[in-house]
Amino acid sequence: MQRILAPILIGLIGAGILVALGTWQMQRLDWKRGILNEIETTIAGEAQPLPRVIEPSAQQYLPLAVSGTLEDTALFVLVSVKRQGAGWRVISALQTDDGRRVLVDRGFARVDQKDAALFAGPVSIAGNLLWPDERSSATPENDLDKNTWFARDVAQMAEALQTEPLLVVVRQASPSDGHITPLPVDTGGIPNDHLQYAITWFSLAAVWLLMTGVWIRRRVNGKES
Repeated sequence: MQRILAPILIGLIGAGILVALGTWQMQRLDWKRGILNEIETTIAGEAQPLPRVIEPSAQQYLPLAVSGTLEDTALFVLVSVKRQGAGWRVISALQTDDGRRVLVDRGFARVDQKDAALFAGPVSIAGNLLWPDERSSATPENDLDKNTWFARDVAQMAEALQTEPLLVVVRQASPSDGHITPLPVDTGGIPNDHLQYAITWFSLAAVWLLMTGVWIRRRVNGKES
């Protein structure tokens, strides 16, 4: 018994730690699912008018109904869309019916359509407010001279188009641009990898116990002192 006491203790302690980590990830999974459900509920909620007071933390994903005059100038954000490839998010200014100016993310245009004519004129938009967090240490600086942006930097875009720092992401627009496909706000881009992490920790626990069993067997058979 003394020969296998150490392997048993090491095996149980190691497996216990790995199982605890897997259980923690399952708890994080439930937490993240709750957050995603809350966001989805907000996105699909009843449309609100454009807020007068800007509170990004409280108004993120807020559904809106806004109308006004859309301008034909735009900023182009380089993106890649699944099954469509490289292209641009097209960001324009909207002069609202009550005299405000806000940013509008019209949607996705193919990479070869940067110079295509854009619709300008009266429009009704259903969408959501968004303050994207797309910039990291690896994100290039926006090339303002070539009108090539690598992130939707709301403050910088608002300065460029002389609007309020409000970005409305189009869900539906009437009339719509024929060559632009709306990319509505959803939770698809929010990572939720906790289940994979949990499976990894539980798998490592199983491997740990298996190797512990091999170790104990070798000691019992006298192959290891």
